[in-house]
Amino acid sequence: MSTTGAAGSADPVLKWSRVATQAIVATRPPASAEVMLGIVHVAIADTAAGLGHGLPYVAAVRPDRHASAASAVATATYDVLKARVPTASLESTYADYLAGVPDGNAKSRGIALGRAVAAAVLTWRAGDGLDNQVAYEQRKPGPGVWEPTAATSPVDLVLTQVRPLTLRSRAQFRPDGPDALTGERYARDVAEVAALGRKDSTTRTAGQTETAMFWSEHAAQQWNRTLVRLATDRQLTLSEAARMLALVHVTSGDALVACWEAKYRYRFWRPVHAIQRADTDGNPRTTADPTWQPLLGANHPDYPSGHACFTAAATRALQAFFHTDRLKLTIDSQVTGTTRSYHQLSSVRAEVREARILSGLHFRHAMQDGEQLGTDVANWVTHRFP
Repeated sequence: MSTTGAAGSADPVLKWSRVATQAIVATRPPASAEVMLGIVHVAIADTAAGLGHGLPYVAAVRPDRHASAASAVATATYDVLKARVPTASLESTYADYLAGVPDGNAKSRGIALGRAVAAAVLTWRAGDGLDNQVAYEQRKPGPGVWEPTAATSPVDLVLTQVRPLTLRSRAQFRPDGPDALTGERYARDVAEVAALGRKDSTTRTAGQTETAMFWSEHAAQQWNRTLVRLATDRQLTLSEAARMLALVHVTSGDALVACWEAKYRYRFWRPVHAIQRADTDGNPRTTADPTWQPLLGANHPDYPSGHACFTAAATRALQAFFHTDRLKLTIDSQVTGTTRSYHQLSSVRAEVREARILSGLHFRHAMQDGEQLGTDVANWVTHRFP
C-alpha cells in the first residue's frame, strides 16, 4: 500500500474511487452525483500528477516522487469528500486505511501532498452552485409542457445553477429543441413509445423488458463500477487509472450540466402525459390513451434524455482515452443482477438509446439529441483535459 510514484499499482485510486462513489450516490441523485464524482476524480488525478507523472488540471502543486501514493490519494479524496459530501463512515474509513500505510517520511509527505491538492480543488469549486436550494416554478400547463410526475421535487433542478467543470457555459451546446407537436416525426415517436414503453405492453418482448430494467440503475454508480473493472482488466497504472476515471467523470458531469440546462429550458412533456393527453396536441396522427402508464418513471423533463447525454459522454471519453471504439466493456446491473459484455462502445450507446424508449421514459428524438449533446461535450472536454 505504500507504493510511491504514479506509475505503480492503481489500487489506491480504485479503492478511493469506490469510497467516493458510495458516499456520493448515497446522498445525491444520478446527475448531480456525476458532477460531484467529476470533482473528486479531478482531485485524484491531480494527486497522481503531483506524484510525478502528467499534468494537473487544477492543482499545480510541487511534484513529490517520494510521497506515498496511498496516503496522498486517500487524503486528497477524503478532504474533498469531507468538505462536500460528509458521511458518518467517512472518517473511520480514512483512519482505517491510513493505519494500513507504513509510518514514515513517505506517508507524511503523501498526506501533505493530498491535502494541498484537495485545498486547490475545493478553492476551484467554491460557490459552484451544486449545494444550492432551487425552488421549482411550474409553467402554465398545456400541450407539450412538462409537469412533475411525482409528489417529490423535480430531480436535479440544482444543475440549472451549477458552474460547469470545463464548459464556458451551461448552454454552450444547447440542442435545438423538441419536435413540433403537429409534426409527422413527433407522431411517429409517440406511436413507438406508446406501443413499446407501456407498462403492460404486449409488443415489448421479455428480452426488451430486461434491457430496459438493466439500464435503470443509478447511472453514476453503475458506470463507476464499470470503469473500476475496466482499469483492473486493462492493468492500468495508478496514473493511467486516475486520468481515465477523471476524464470520463468530468466529461459526463459536464454533459449532464448541459443536459439539465436544456431540460429545464424546454420543459417538454414526458410520454406519459403526451400519450394520455394526445387529444390536446393538435396532431391528427396521435391518439389519446388516458390509461397509458410507462414501464418506468422519472421526475424531470423528457428532452433531451439524461441517460443519452451521460452514455454518449462516457463512451466518447473512453474512446478518446483508448483511441478506439473497439473496447471490451463489461457492465453489470444491480437491478437485474445480470452482466453484459460489449466489444464496441457504440454498441453501448445503441442499447441505451433503445432501453429508454422501451422504458416508456423518452421519445426517440430526445435520445438522439441527448446523444449528440453528450458527444459535443466529450469532443470539447477531451481536447482540453490534460
